[in-house]
Amino acid sequence: MGAIEAMKVDSGLFGGDLGGVPERVKALEAAGFDGCISAEVSNDPFLPLALAAEHSERIELMTSITVAFARNPMLLANMGHDLNAFSKGRFILGLGSQIKPHITKRYSMPWSHPARRMREMILAMRAIWADWYTGEPLDFRGEFYTHTLMTPMFRPDNKEFGPPRVFLAAVGPLMTGVAGEVADGLIAHAFTTERYLREVTLPAIEKGLDKASRKRANFEITCPTFVVSGPDAESTANSKVMVQRQIAFYGSTPAYRPVLDLHGWGDLQPELNRLSKQGEWEKMGTLINDDILDAFAIVAPPDEVGSRLLARYGGLLDRAVCTFMGATPAQQRQLIDQLHAAS
Repeated sequence: MGAIEAMKVDSGLFGGDLGGVPERVKALEAAGFDGCISAEVSNDPFLPLALAAEHSERIELMTSITVAFARNPMLLANMGHDLNAFSKGRFILGLGSQIKPHITKRYSMPWSHPARRMREMILAMRAIWADWYTGEPLDFRGEFYTHTLMTPMFRPDNKEFGPPRVFLAAVGPLMTGVAGEVADGLIAHAFTTERYLREVTLPAIEKGLDKASRKRANFEITCPTFVVSGPDAESTANSKVMVQRQIAFYGSTPAYRPVLDLHGWGDLQPELNRLSKQGEWEKMGTLINDDILDAFAIVAPPDEVGSRLLARYGGLLDRAVCTFMGATPAQQRQLIDQLHAAS
């Protein structure tokens, strides 16, 4: 894990009500979490983090993810600066490409060469920040983005904390290599197994780092973790069903088939895709057997989740996103302390 001696632990922030964010972030900070995550699902990913920044002191604030191709580098540079300045250096801009149908049909934005476009987007943001923070003239001319105009009126004054760190979500080796080359960290997809991390993700990161002559010690790898757990049999069973359906949903996406292929489960992907187009969400979950579930999820009682996480991901991840379903506050704090002690 490079120079990082403990596994950081993050948790989801937003539950659908902006009014609940202040209480939620205070609870996460008090519990010992290192970071809180705001995802772009049915809401804007940035607004919850602005509230969280106001009502917290030390916890890191990360979008995981912001849909990059729904925006342009200047918009992202502005938002990244504002949140990092307001939070006094605690913001992490987590970007993801999404998939073509969402970009073109949901956001009505262009899609092409996602890895090349993402690399250029991050480099364009860095060029904009270089103009703001170090005075380098803005003259970025790329294949997809061009930024050549920046007058004093549009440069921010509050430069104390500089630009945010940029994490990039990736599954395939091309996008993962881009993360290693130009980002500060990788957000592995929840639809990732330990074997896929070892055999596909890590080599691609190293390739990207080597290309840019960068060191692993200055790069963080984070991953959301599926957890099947609960205080009793009924809640554990409900947790299992929910996780099976989520794994099936991700598994229906053609872009994620290589993860299944690695384990010899590739034939499952087209069947899940077919059922998804029919709206058979419950039936899809039933196709995720225990072997598949165990590969993607930590299945354990609340008091064993921490040790299982360490056994699987210790030395692979620098931080993990965990919900600790069914854990009491005391168990939750114990689990966080266990992960913090990992080396």
